[in-house]
Amino acid sequence: MPDIQQILLFAVTSAILAVTPGPDILYVITRGMTQGRKSAMAAAAGFSLGNITHTVFAVIGLSAVVMSSATIFTAIKLLGATYLIYIGWKTFTAKSTSLDGKDAKILSPKAIFIQSITANVVNPKVALFFIAFLPQFVRAENGSAASQMAVFGLVFIVCTFIVFGICGILAGFIGDYLKRHEKAGTLMNRIAGAVLMGLGLSLALYKRA
Repeated sequence: MPDIQQILLFAVTSAILAVTPGPDILYVITRGMTQGRKSAMAAAAGFSLGNITHTVFAVIGLSAVVMSSATIFTAIKLLGATYLIYIGWKTFTAKSTSLDGKDAKILSPKAIFIQSITANVVNPKVALFFIAFLPQFVRAENGSAASQMAVFGLVFIVCTFIVFGICGILAGFIGDYLKRHEKAGTLMNRIAGAVLMGLGLSLALYKRA
């Protein structure tokens, strides 16, 4: 079991990393701006809980297997990239969110939650991050490496949800303001969709070091 100082250091580092621009937090922000705070929180929860899979894989060593196999890595990378481009296109082509919330194309929080978990799990860059990041905080004197990594994974999930949630809520307030202006909703969808498709393309072109 890691000591309290290690946990606090890890938590601060995780919070800083969570706020760094990336596909996950950008998706949360775009959902907050286009569909409101409830949708942003659903996305934040999905991306955070998706890290449970990466934590488990890192603990039992499956992530290392994935990263060592060029075929598996490429397959997962392309799957994740395709998924990001797909949801980006759906967002880009969606109609403007009306002030009365009657746009039939608006995704439910449940659908956004599922999208977020899926996008997180099929992103090999997250797997690489976990097998590179978690072991740096493991200390031999604190017992089992697996149990320490499991604790750190849980801390990372909590920190991610808090940071993503705050960003999503703030984005929701910005979205509320912008939606008062004509055609702002459509513009936000175009920007959000373009960002997501760009991130998908970036993932498709990503190569391991």
